[in-house]
Amino acid sequence: FKLPSDSFKYLGWCDIEDHDVRGHQLHCPRVREGPSEEELFFRGEDHTLKKRKQVTDTEKWQKKLQENWENCAELNLSFQDLGDLYQVENFKRILQRLIRVEKLWLVDNSLTDLSAIRLPRCRELNVNKNHFTSFKQLPKIPQIQHLSLAENNIMTLSGISDFRHTPLESLILKRNPCEFQERYRQLVFSSLPNLKMLDGIPKLPEDCSPPDIRVFFKMCTIL
Repeated sequence: FKLPSDSFKYLGWCDIEDHDVRGHQLHCPRVREGPSEEELFFRGEDHTLKKRKQVTDTEKWQKKLQENWENCAELNLSFQDLGDLYQVENFKRILQRLIRVEKLWLVDNSLTDLSAIRLPRCRELNVNKNHFTSFKQLPKIPQIQHLSLAENNIMTLSGISDFRHTPLESLILKRNPCEFQERYRQLVFSSLPNLKMLDGIPKLPEDCSPPDIRVFFKMCTIL
């Protein structure tokens, strides 16, 4: 038997009356949006439409203002369980509005490509446990200082030099296939001369050596 709350399972906090909570005040919001009316019909869930009312252009604008993603400075959008296309589209819609975000967590969302997203003020980005295979699939983050990419599927260091002209100080690539590439640390630091820390380990003297004279340093780092 369906619970009485079943008719409201696709409602967001914006649809709840008599409150003034805005998007930038939420610590870990869920961004999944309900399916379209057509999809609800084919799912056999069109009974939920009875509880919906026609939304005017004014109400849509008020909802956009209440979401207020543009003023978010710190946001955690991890573990969103984006199983449907409409959820992914809504997720990216919100990311495109984060023009002032400085700290952003997107952990474990099965993300594969955010190259169309630009985060102009983002200084700290955590995209651990996703499905990125290349640095080219990351969003545009010109002000990034701390980037965590642990437990993705990045095969090579190709594209890492795109961060050469950013203020990137620390990078985490633990548990990516590229971590097992020969001369891994030397290659990363030679591509990113401003980098101070890799995988939680500060820059070591041997990391500064050019990759082509590795004969003096034969070591295997197991983390």
